[in-house]
Amino acid sequence: MIKKEHWENVYSTKTEKEVSWYQAYPQTSIDYIVALELPLTARIIDVGGGDSYFIDALLDLGYTKITLLDIASQAIRRIKKRLGERGRLVTFIESDVLAFNPTENYDFWHDRACFHFLTTTENIERYAVVADKALTHYGRMFIGVFSDEGPTKCSGLVVKQYNSESLRYVFEKDFQLEGSFTEDHKTPFNTLQNFIFCGFKRKEY
Repeated sequence: MIKKEHWENVYSTKTEKEVSWYQAYPQTSIDYIVALELPLTARIIDVGGGDSYFIDALLDLGYTKITLLDIASQAIRRIKKRLGERGRLVTFIESDVLAFNPTENYDFWHDRACFHFLTTTENIERYAVVADKALTHYGRMFIGVFSDEGPTKCSGLVVKQYNSESLRYVFEKDFQLEGSFTEDHKTPFNTLQNFIFCGFKRKEY
């Protein structure tokens, strides 16, 4: 409950531009989806996206099978208000990702700046199990986390840093690393956070 209370408080007391992860447009994630040529019929889930503009950008591109999973009801309330009528095209799920029990399969799993808040081996392994269960046989993942050159804390919480090899190791049982790159994110406070982004596809057996 402490984790949920933390995020409810963040989204209740800070505006979208008062959090370090704010982006006016999620260029990196959208570029990846465009490069994949992900069909507009693809089922996409955004994990821990809060009220980011990733959902808006997907709707602008014409995607309609979109799910947002977030632990904070306040984040979901905020994005629903912003989307207005367009929100009817989105499925909103209020849940901790570790407690998420998917009732459908997704073609694309997107996570920017959620996964690195999991710092114990048990929770990291649980996340990998949930992602495996949620994705289709041809499912893809795109995960962005702080690199080993990035911050050690975010929103007052300790995070886990990664490089391509350590992130590959987490998912190697079921997924193959397709590629990775690092990128500096400029926060609203004019500081830089170094991220690593990794794309995965399910292994073929």
